[in-house]
Amino acid sequence: MTSSSWQEPVSTDETAEEEYQRSLSTAAARNLTTTTKTPPQMQAISSRWLLRVLPWVEVSGGHYRVNRRLTYKVGGGRVAVTGTENRAQILPPSLREIPLLAGFSDEEVLAELAGRFMLREAAAGETLVERGRPGDRLFVVAHGKVDRLSAGPFDTPAAHAPVGDGGYLFPGALTDPDFTWDHTVVAMTTCSLLVLSRQDFQAMLDRSEALAAHVERYRAALRAPQNRKGEAEIALLSGHAGEQDVPTTYADYELAPREYELGVAQTVLKVHTRVTDLFNEPMNQLEQQLRLTIEALRERQEHEMVNNRDFGLLHNVDYSQRLQTRSGPPTPDDLDELLSRRRSTRLFLAHPKAIAAFLRECTRRGIYPDPVEWEGGRMPGWRGIPIFPCNKIPVVDEHTSSILAMRTGEDDQGVVGLRQTGIPDEYEPGLNVRFMGIDEKAITSYLVSTYFSAAVLVPDALGVLENVEVAAPGS
Repeated sequence: MTSSSWQEPVSTDETAEEEYQRSLSTAAARNLTTTTKTPPQMQAISSRWLLRVLPWVEVSGGHYRVNRRLTYKVGGGRVAVTGTENRAQILPPSLREIPLLAGFSDEEVLAELAGRFMLREAAAGETLVERGRPGDRLFVVAHGKVDRLSAGPFDTPAAHAPVGDGGYLFPGALTDPDFTWDHTVVAMTTCSLLVLSRQDFQAMLDRSEALAAHVERYRAALRAPQNRKGEAEIALLSGHAGEQDVPTTYADYELAPREYELGVAQTVLKVHTRVTDLFNEPMNQLEQQLRLTIEALRERQEHEMVNNRDFGLLHNVDYSQRLQTRSGPPTPDDLDELLSRRRSTRLFLAHPKAIAAFLRECTRRGIYPDPVEWEGGRMPGWRGIPIFPCNKIPVVDEHTSSILAMRTGEDDQGVVGLRQTGIPDEYEPGLNVRFMGIDEKAITSYLVSTYFSAAVLVPDALGVLENVEVAAPGS
C-alpha cells in the first residue's frame, strides 16, 4: 500500500470552509486581554443648572430667618376652586388669600361667604365690566383667562397682565360704595367666574361682628402710611427751605418673620463586602456606587427646590409676580412683561420644551435672539439674560409649563440656596456619607444625606409666567 501525505480536503461549499478555523478567534483571544472599561453610565443625569447658578448661603443651626420690613399688604395668593366648570365652588379657607379676608379665622363665616358666590359663564371675547362705571362685585376666575384693559395715552387700550385660574378682581368693590371699575375686563377664553356682590357681603357683615371688626382693622391698615410696595413708610422731608420741622421716623420690622428649615434627601446604600474586597480593580466599587447614588440625590434635590410645597420656587412666587401668557405660547412680549416686574433679573429657568416654544415664536416673528456667554459656553437668552434649561419644571399633560425669572444673591435681595457645610462625615458640600455597619449577611450599609433649601428674600425677586403652551402647532 503506497503511503501518501494527508491533504486538507478542498470544498467549493462556503459552509464547509467555515467549519475549519485557521486562526485564533477573537472570542478566545479576549481571555488573555484586559478589557477597556468605562465608569458606570447613568441616563438620568441632567445639567442641573439651578444648583449651579444659585448662590449658596451657609446656614448654621439648620434654620434661616428672613427678616423684612413690616408690610401692610397681606394675602395675595390664589383662591382655590373645586368642581367642574359648570359646578365650581370656592374652598372657604382659600378666601384668606384675598387681602380683605387675610388672617380671618372664623371657618363658619368663611364657609357661608363662599356659598354666596354665584357662578357666571362668559364666552371668549365677552366684556365683563367696563372701565369707569360703578362697581359692586368681586370676581374670582374659576376657569379660563381674562384680560384687563385701561385707557392708553393715545386713545388706544392698554393691556395689563391677564388673570387666570384662581385670580380675583376688584376686592375693593365689596367695601367702597363709591367704587368704580378701574379696568375693562374681557374674557380671553371661555370662562367660568364666581361673583360675590357687595349686597351679599354687607349682609354677612351685619350678621358677623367678627367679620365686621376684621374688615375695619383691614381698612385702618390701608390708611396707615405705606410706600408703593405696602411696607411701613419711612417719613422723609425733601425740597424744603428755611427752618421746617424734620419728621422723625423708624423702620418697623415684621414681628413673625419666616424661617426656613433645611430639607433633606436621603438613602441607604448597601454594598456586599465580597464585592468591595475582591472586585476593586480597575475601579473602586464603593466609589462608583457612591457616585451614582449622589447623582440621583442631586437630581432629587433640584426637583425639590423647584416643586416642594413648602420651599420650592414654583410654590413661593408672590401672586403679584404670577403672570399669564397673552396668547398661549411664550412670546417676547410675555418675557418682557416678566422682566418688567423686577430689577436686575439674572436668569430665566424653563423646561427645554418651553425654551423651544419661545424660540419658535421668535422665529415666527423674524426675531433671532443673541445667545448669552456663560462660563465659556453659549446659552439661549433674551435681552441679554440667559435662559437655563431645567427639566424639573413640570409639563402638565404635555401641553403647558412655566418659566421662572429671578434675581439672585443676598446682596441683591434675591433668591438664594441654603445649605450647611462642615457636617460630620461630609463627602461633598452639604452632603455626608455615614457608615452604618455590617449586618450578619456581610452587607455594608452607608447613609447618604444631603441638606438643602431655597429662600426668596423679597417678593419681587422671583416671578413666573404660567400656562405656557409648549406643544408645537398641529401637535
